[in-house]
Amino acid sequence: MTFVRIGGVPHHVVAEGNGPVCVLSAGLAMSWFDWDPVVPLLAPYRTVVRFDRPGHGLSGTAAVPPSAAGEAHRIAGILDALGLGGPPATVVGHSIAGFHVEAFARLHPARTAGLVLVDASIEEDAGAPRAPAVRTAVAHGLGTALTAVGAPAAIGPALRRAVVRLSREGGGDPAPATLVRRCYGTSRVLRGALLENTHYRAVAAELLDLRTRFPLPHGVPVTVLAASDGRGRRSTGRWLARQRALAAELGEAHFEAVEPSGHLVMLDRPDAVARAVLKQG
Repeated sequence: MTFVRIGGVPHHVVAEGNGPVCVLSAGLAMSWFDWDPVVPLLAPYRTVVRFDRPGHGLSGTAAVPPSAAGEAHRIAGILDALGLGGPPATVVGHSIAGFHVEAFARLHPARTAGLVLVDASIEEDAGAPRAPAVRTAVAHGLGTALTAVGAPAAIGPALRRAVVRLSREGGGDPAPATLVRRCYGTSRVLRGALLENTHYRAVAAELLDLRTRFPLPHGVPVTVLAASDGRGRRSTGRWLARQRALAAELGEAHFEAVEPSGHLVMLDRPDAVARAVLKQG
């Protein structure tokens, strides 16, 4: 466990294992420890890098709103800070982080060995929202108001537990209670989640623009893993169809519907995530 400073913000990073580099980036409001079941399956064969984005896990408060390009460059900066900027890396993104790792592959093609999307977010026709500065101010204001009434400490850990339970095929939240309280009982993580959620569509729209201007690196393998459990979505069939279409959009990427699994595939089926990474060579 270490901290590296990028853009003036301390980033919590965990690197372990041996071999080619693999970067794991979790979804909105998730933390480095949500990859715990996957790491033992990868570490004998890969140097596994996990990090918390600003306002997530143990990282510092976000200094600027998120963007697709900014998150791509953040991954590059973390690898550079760890002295791992040489050989290309396989980048793995869950949920909203799917936007980030795809942007990394497009903006840093020479540094990309493979791309794995884990039940990634999809926005086929997102448009950039108006007044981003106003949206940022609203997110900050809401965070301040909720912090003033003690919401993070009062409901943050319990809300985290509930979301994880609802996002899994079965079972509860395996994260240690001490870590959940340490992260989710803070205003920092509440504010980080609000900021990322507020700018979700802006990041999605930016990625759609990047797709028109920056092709994926030729010959780099891409895998799309989709959760088979449709809880929290209107239709499992519709969701799987959209994930298949995403695979086709990304150059006939390998597609796999992971069964049984909810949205948190890394908790329900860590073997599927590890297999997808290791199959890419």
